[in-house]
Amino acid sequence: MYARGTVYVRAQDACGSRNLLCGVTPHRTLCVTAAGTVDDGKLDGREGAERTGVRKKGVNGRVRSFEEIPHTGRSGWVNLVKFWREDRFRQLHKHMERTFNSLGPIYREHVGTQSSLNIMLPSDVGELFRSEGLHPRRMTLQPWATHREIRQHSKGVFLKNGEEWRADRLLLNKEVMMSAAVKRFLPLLDEVARDFCGMLRARVEREGRGDEGKRSLTMDPSPDLFRFALEASCHVLYGERIGLFSSSPSLESQKFIWAVERMLATTPPLLYLPHRLLLRMGAPLWTQHASAWDHIFSHAEARIQKGYQRLASSQDGAAGGQYTGVLGQLMEKGQLSLDLIKANITELMAGGVDTVCVCFCLLRPAFVYLTLTDSMSRLIPSSLQTAVPLQFGLFELGRNPEVQERVRQQVRASWAQAGGDPQKALQGAPLLKGTIKEILRLYPVGTTVQRYPIKDIVLQNYHVPAGTMVQVCLYPMGRSAKVFEDPQRFDPGRWSGSREDGQRGEGAGFRSLAFGFGARQCVGRRIAENEMQLLLMHILLSFHLSVSSSEDIKTTCTLILQPETPPRITFSKL
Repeated sequence: MYARGTVYVRAQDACGSRNLLCGVTPHRTLCVTAAGTVDDGKLDGREGAERTGVRKKGVNGRVRSFEEIPHTGRSGWVNLVKFWREDRFRQLHKHMERTFNSLGPIYREHVGTQSSLNIMLPSDVGELFRSEGLHPRRMTLQPWATHREIRQHSKGVFLKNGEEWRADRLLLNKEVMMSAAVKRFLPLLDEVARDFCGMLRARVEREGRGDEGKRSLTMDPSPDLFRFALEASCHVLYGERIGLFSSSPSLESQKFIWAVERMLATTPPLLYLPHRLLLRMGAPLWTQHASAWDHIFSHAEARIQKGYQRLASSQDGAAGGQYTGVLGQLMEKGQLSLDLIKANITELMAGGVDTVCVCFCLLRPAFVYLTLTDSMSRLIPSSLQTAVPLQFGLFELGRNPEVQERVRQQVRASWAQAGGDPQKALQGAPLLKGTIKEILRLYPVGTTVQRYPIKDIVLQNYHVPAGTMVQVCLYPMGRSAKVFEDPQRFDPGRWSGSREDGQRGEGAGFRSLAFGFGARQCVGRRIAENEMQLLLMHILLSFHLSVSSSEDIKTTCTLILQPETPPRITFSKL
């Protein structure tokens, strides 16, 4: 039955009928499946196995069985003990990289009760994408779902699947993914980025060393980056500022931050503990988790009430057509019920629903090992999903001064020509976008993207049954010489159009996956991308960045990939 596959070419947009779901303009592409018949290590119309990553035929020219895929050990419990003993959980990204180097571009792993098939080559990702179906399925965070059920709250797109998910997602995409939506919310992000840099300039002048006007300050910027990202996200979603840049933030804002932090801290243990039993027992862990979510929903409810007031004012002509944020747009159009609006806005803000569309690695030290998927990226609020990459970005620009200056020169020229228009400024500085892609290539906030194919497929000439959990391992992919030339070099220019077009091999378009892919890619992608680009733009216009050491940052994988110790950055006023 599996002795022979087929190579087919189709001329249609990469997302098929799902352009609105993907939030991109339709375009025609040629898609050649990786499930093709392998002939002496070649696919029809392709170069050899070394370039495509496709193995030669198995015994007697047949497609190999799933059981023949290399693996790290058949006993999940023995593997779990090894993970504990060798502390692989905190270095799971490194473990994946070593395993690919040892076993090749595809392997199976069974840890505890969780089994996965891990891949890292873009050609295989392309085949996986084409098999995800119209309604890509993801795992459910049961503690979150249980909270919604016991409080009788509606569920947002993260906790939904099937046609119900698709219907809501299409409506959300119009407000956060499409180009018209980006044009509306970009000025709000730019306002917050400008204010952040103004606050930073004042701090450098106040606390820094050197002559007045040319002072420099060495600091850990991570707390301030978190405040920036949370302030920016709230501004876009709610259409109003929450005042986190104030020297004394409001009590409401502080409680909201506490609730988000408490929700994040209590989610991981509840993933493997019997949370419904804890609920019946009134255990403190569940009580804290539920209380945190209750406060987050109360916060959303208060914003919705304010949104109604602004909407009423605009209908009376008092608002002057001012953009009222994603919340205001959803309420004005009335295509989602109020409960669904509250559910989705809450998940977008507190849980970063689909925001970076990356998977997170998490300790599961009891009965089940769990590799969190891109669906689990909702564990991390959008503020962390932009703040953490920005830490790495400032560090890389600081230790690569020539790259920093090259990006700055392009930013200066574009800013001067844009006349204060943030959209034009970003369009004229493609190295900024390349910088973000390069940061996420080297330091994916999450380490895997996961899908369940809806049909049997062939990857690396191995049969993969429908419903298999397939993980795309981003950290090894981003640092592989098979995928990137000189992968250890920080080079935003590698993402330029001409160099990207020069990439050979099937699946070359599946090399930048920090925001996921397909219909269920990050719904907050445009917000996150533009937050980071605008902040870097204004920082580079105001400061020279430097670091005391050019040694690589040591990273750890706990809930997300992050520095073991936050890097200290020197900001010198220009």
